[in-house]
Amino acid sequence: MGPFAITPAQERLRDVAREFAGRVVAPAAADLDRRADPRECFSPAIVEEASKAGLRTLTLPPELGGQGADSLTAAIVIEELAKADLGVSVIFAQVLKIAQTLHKACTAAQRQRFLHPFRDDPNFLLAIAITEPETSSDYIIPVRAPGARFRTVAVRRDRGWVVTGKKHFISNGSRAGLYLVFAQTEPGKGLVEGATCFLLTRDMPGFTIGAVHDKMGERLVNNAELIFRDCFVPDDHVLGRVGGGFDVLVEFFPASNAYAAASVLGVAEAAYDRTLEWTGTRVQGGRPLLDHDLVAADVAEMRMLLDAARAYTYQAAWAADHRDHGWDPTLGAFPKVFASQVAWRVVTTALELHGGYGYMRERGLEKLLRDAAAFFHSDGANRSLLLKGAGFIRQAQGRSRPAG
Repeated sequence: MGPFAITPAQERLRDVAREFAGRVVAPAAADLDRRADPRECFSPAIVEEASKAGLRTLTLPPELGGQGADSLTAAIVIEELAKADLGVSVIFAQVLKIAQTLHKACTAAQRQRFLHPFRDDPNFLLAIAITEPETSSDYIIPVRAPGARFRTVAVRRDRGWVVTGKKHFISNGSRAGLYLVFAQTEPGKGLVEGATCFLLTRDMPGFTIGAVHDKMGERLVNNAELIFRDCFVPDDHVLGRVGGGFDVLVEFFPASNAYAAASVLGVAEAAYDRTLEWTGTRVQGGRPLLDHDLVAADVAEMRMLLDAARAYTYQAAWAADHRDHGWDPTLGAFPKVFASQVAWRVVTTALELHGGYGYMRERGLEKLLRDAAAFFHSDGANRSLLLKGAGFIRQAQGRSRPAG
């Protein structure tokens, strides 16, 4: 696997994201997070300001109005946004990775039809709809048994497909203008061989938004149910080939796990920064907390874990764009697991070092704790991702991969 280094251009975009996050996101995050109605936690103004800063279309090529940012650059930007708020980071992590996929996987006609409206509307977001109430970890591991199927089905009719079913927990679900929806098109096969990816716009008849989920944390991004009742989708809205939905995930989303890792890593960095400030100024025993060896050792461990998680995340993001340099498929499973474990350790240590003050809402650590907990499950439950990685290890050792 080849080496990489952060370039001056990537540093400049990190600065842009940091300035935007500090000026626009951080001042609004606490108030938005505390709103009782989850729909009101989302801020269209933040999306509009991100569009002005060029962040929403960052991964589009220049000819489509973007900057052609690679996966490492996107991960760096996502990480910076998460330092101000996890939900905002997730909004754009979804958009950046889906925009990358659409540019690479769409036909020329599909790019014209779907990417141009996304480029031109500063509020236009993207979403990917895979998870269902009865089907979640099956596609992460993946389970290859015929009985592991999407309950959302697409039946052939005329020159298209009729989609019926329900998705849930979908990031940007109630806010997107375009959705990548995975549905079962071959009922006799499992989801790995028998699902298709469809491009659905928000205004298609038969497609409605259900409940917006009331989450413990990560509240500034709306996760919602998507409901399909005899929704007709023309043939030219198929992304890739019929029956090749899982191929779209494997081929075009290698950096997805690294983006999730970057999001939760930003939460941990925010907790670390607050801890540095607190332990450097809070005096106990006649001197600042950081001057006590036990506290300093805790802070040192936090820094060590953060550096390790960041290096792993950046390596995975870089390798996703350089798969000819010895791509290891576990890089599409493990970085998020490790980053979420690190984040939980760092945030809970920060809470402890703040003493009773850390338990008070005004310090902001309780929000970071709620946010960090999200990524034990978001973008694939950790246990499922470990099983996914275990499958790759078995394959490398010449062992057959179990069906489930």
